[in-house]
Amino acid sequence: MGTSVQVTPLCGVYNENPLSYLVSIDGFNFLIDCGWNDLFDPSLLQPLSRVASTVDAVLLSHSDTLHLGALPYAMKQFGLSAPFYSTEPVHRLGLLTMYDHYLSRKQVSDFDLFSLDDIDAAFQSITRLTYSQNYHLSGKGEGIVIAPHVAGHLLGGTVWKITKDGEDVIYAVDFNRRKEKHLNGTVLESFVRPAVLITDAYNALNNQPPKPQRERDRDFVASTLDYVKSFLEWMSDAIAKSFETSRDNAFLLKNIKLLTSKSELDSVPDGPKVILASMASLEAGFSHDIFVEWAADVKNLVLFTERGQFGTLARMLQADPPPKAVKVTMSRRVPLTGEELIAYEEEQNRLKKEEALKASLIKEEESKASLANDVNSSDPMVIDTHNKHPSLDGLGQHGSRFRDVLIDGFVPPSSSVAPMFPFYDNTSDWDDFGEVINPDDYVIKDEDMDQGAMRTGGDMDGKLDEGSASLILDTTPSKVISNELTVQVKSSLVYMDYEGRSDGRSVKSILAHVAPLKLVLVHGSAEATEHLKQHCLKHVCPHVYAPQIEETIDVTSDLCAYKVQLSEKLMSNVLFKKLGDYEIAWVDAEVGKTENDMLSLLPISTPAPPHKSVVVGDLKMADFKQFLASKGVKVEFAAGALRCGEYVTLRKVGVASQKGGGSGTQQIIIEGPLCEDYYKIREYLYSQFYLL
Repeated sequence: MGTSVQVTPLCGVYNENPLSYLVSIDGFNFLIDCGWNDLFDPSLLQPLSRVASTVDAVLLSHSDTLHLGALPYAMKQFGLSAPFYSTEPVHRLGLLTMYDHYLSRKQVSDFDLFSLDDIDAAFQSITRLTYSQNYHLSGKGEGIVIAPHVAGHLLGGTVWKITKDGEDVIYAVDFNRRKEKHLNGTVLESFVRPAVLITDAYNALNNQPPKPQRERDRDFVASTLDYVKSFLEWMSDAIAKSFETSRDNAFLLKNIKLLTSKSELDSVPDGPKVILASMASLEAGFSHDIFVEWAADVKNLVLFTERGQFGTLARMLQADPPPKAVKVTMSRRVPLTGEELIAYEEEQNRLKKEEALKASLIKEEESKASLANDVNSSDPMVIDTHNKHPSLDGLGQHGSRFRDVLIDGFVPPSSSVAPMFPFYDNTSDWDDFGEVINPDDYVIKDEDMDQGAMRTGGDMDGKLDEGSASLILDTTPSKVISNELTVQVKSSLVYMDYEGRSDGRSVKSILAHVAPLKLVLVHGSAEATEHLKQHCLKHVCPHVYAPQIEETIDVTSDLCAYKVQLSEKLMSNVLFKKLGDYEIAWVDAEVGKTENDMLSLLPISTPAPPHKSVVVGDLKMADFKQFLASKGVKVEFAAGALRCGEYVTLRKVGVASQKGGGSGTQQIIIEGPLCEDYYKIREYLYSQFYLL
């Protein structure tokens, strides 16, 4: 039986809610993504609360709230304590995203779902991996290997590959097949026939216009946070090459001015301007305030580059037709004054007195308990007052007082030690070069450096607006005042798809190429999910699942995998031949058992039966062209064939691949008269293969 795999959606199926899925592989529970929406609705996290204590590892795929927004809350409220894994950009940009959300809401509400300390605690627990890095789990996860791969949607976006006993479980949501100017396309198509593929139906019904039309529409450049400038190795090959050759950083945006407060924006001179604001949902932050202020002017334009989250103001404005008026809540935090300030201070003083009283009572109880233990101890200095010693009875009243002095002054407490100065043996290890030191003691950790920068806004100048500073330091008593407004929407509203996700046509093509043995569909509207499910049942694989919330489905592979040992007797007679980076050989063996009852391949006891010759190798015409050129043969491509010298032509015929990703039947035809060049080219061609 194959590796046991169960999938349980916790959020984000048959709708566009945040993504969160429990994947169990041979009893090891992965929580893949831990998302929340911009409304921070706690009811969405109820399924997660019931399984958080059973999670063994958390994998994060993208840096937005839909994929990791619930991480601080889950650690604080649900006791989620498993190790976390992500790429470096997802870690850093996700931290900045959560800071932005917290500060934006704290300025306009009594937001208490999580704090900055909760955010720090969550992200300090993340282990960062690089693309294609195989990370071997230990302990309960022994034998499981995880590896992040390029998703192509956001910087550091990840397609997770989980491998156990040779079977792959692929988690690929929000991927982009197209190679953009700043990011490479996804590598999902390089995985062929995985045991399980978990993917989304978010864009199943959306088809993008042809690329030339999209390029004509692209008349502005979107900015990212300042940290992006240090992540060039995670971007496209073109950007990395440009930096290597000319030190040209594509994200040193000279014509973009960074503003950290609304007051700075108000001081900008009047005139045409483009503002790139965070919080695409328009639920809080600069984008919310600027929209309320600018929506009533017909000269203004609100350009949405992605679909708004369900239930948010942005999604409401993207309706067709858009609303002519919307109700919004304007909130702001103001300092307490007058009677409110006096009442607040009195309440704080009362709470401090109560805490001090509790502390004193606790201290008094502890001292009484300590004294009782000392009196009842068997120390020789303690005088038993119940024993009427004749020499002390005659002392009368003074004797009683003297006995108290003996008891209170000369009885050492139970926690006392011998009266001597402390001594510490500072022994150190020495080698031929002197004292052995630990280099880690002298290294400033990246996390410590990051916290200092991020707590001050994370921008290049380290600026922080006064409102955010007061929120972090929490020094000024304040309150939130709110009022509802009806905003007349007279500005233009335009949605242009710059999400960086593969459209429906591309998703179907990729799934047909990958051809998983079993397919699980998540995250998409009910209509999109059912559409993609029916398509995949006809054209991709017969096992397609679309589970509901908290519905556990068993997607264990039908294949049978066995571990076998190669016996020394067998390997001593095998002749390997090198083919590229590999060594291959044909083996005839029979299955037996070792002394430990493990399966083993043993030499066959009878003569090996003959087998058909197998040609091993995959010839790429472009590589063969370079090989012939290195041998002094004049070669060129003409009409889809490789022209070698004056008389010989090579061409490939047949199907390159069949549906399902398997290798198709291909033939290489060599044409030309029987001459010296013909035999020489044929000999070179044979050298590219190995005959078993």
